[in-house]
Amino acid sequence: MRVSSGPTRSTSSTRPRRSAVTRSRASAARAAATAWRRTSMSDERLSVFKTYKLYVGGKFPRSESGRVYEVTDSKGKWLANAPLSSRKDARDAVVAARKAFGAWSGATAYNRGQVLYRVAEMLEGRRDQFTREVADAEGLSKSKAAAVVDATIDRWVWYAGWTDKIAQVVGGGNPVAGPFFNLSSPEPTGVVAVLAPQESSFLGLVSVLAPVIATGNTAVVVASERSPLPALSLAEVLATSDVPGGVVNVLSGRTAEIATPLASHQDVNAIDLAGADEELAKELEIAAADNLKRVLRPQPVDYAETPGIDRMTAFLETKTVWHPTGSLGASGSSY
Repeated sequence: MRVSSGPTRSTSSTRPRRSAVTRSRASAARAAATAWRRTSMSDERLSVFKTYKLYVGGKFPRSESGRVYEVTDSKGKWLANAPLSSRKDARDAVVAARKAFGAWSGATAYNRGQVLYRVAEMLEGRRDQFTREVADAEGLSKSKAAAVVDATIDRWVWYAGWTDKIAQVVGGGNPVAGPFFNLSSPEPTGVVAVLAPQESSFLGLVSVLAPVIATGNTAVVVASERSPLPALSLAEVLATSDVPGGVVNVLSGRTAEIATPLASHQDVNAIDLAGADEELAKELEIAAADNLKRVLRPQPVDYAETPGIDRMTAFLETKTVWHPTGSLGASGSSY
């Protein structure tokens, strides 16, 4: 007779049974998940709105004042809230531009050309985004806005090609009456305040900004007051390209409010008044005379046309170097 060593249990008795409450909860969870999927797919998704910020010293601060203003499209539809820059923001931008000037102006012209070409590469990858923003900002059709963006990218390439050639065009050797070499060489002016065109929010902006930095200057840009979003988005491209922080600083807000302290700032060397109306331009020109700033007055420009070199030479200084040739005296003796 075999004796069992202990009580035995059937296989079915070892499996825990789900209670009616547990089964009910699982069923309810499945029903809720199904209902959520159906609801989420049928309801309209809420958009994640973009927060636009200033671009100063390679960073993206909010306005020092904390103010913003509404930006609308050509039909009055709200697009975003843009930072409303203060005088303090303008001063901070000048400090950042001055700090970056030494390294940027000291870089080789060839290197600056590479950096500008890199900006064009980055813009090519975000072409669709800028097409939408330009279409909203300027009330253009998608095809026309795309053409503007393409022209803007090409404009960066155009100025990238000029960085190491402009010195050959405006510099050179000068004939003098004496045994000397006399050479003229262009050098950047310094910190340039740029008032971006009001109507051409992207192509016009790049057409006045690119020649400033192509020639070794640093810039404080006041974006189009009515359509600042393309400029603020361009700042994001500059930040992720090879442009050193502080070389370009972008402010948005009331043009007159920001431009006034820039025109009178003692550490700003030049100002481009492209985005100022006639009355404001006169006021800024008077303020700029206090420290003998170079001033480029506003003038009618077709930004779609191929630019000349005027905007590059406007912010270049000419350095002249004299050096003996080695011939001394009428006898032709040399050292």
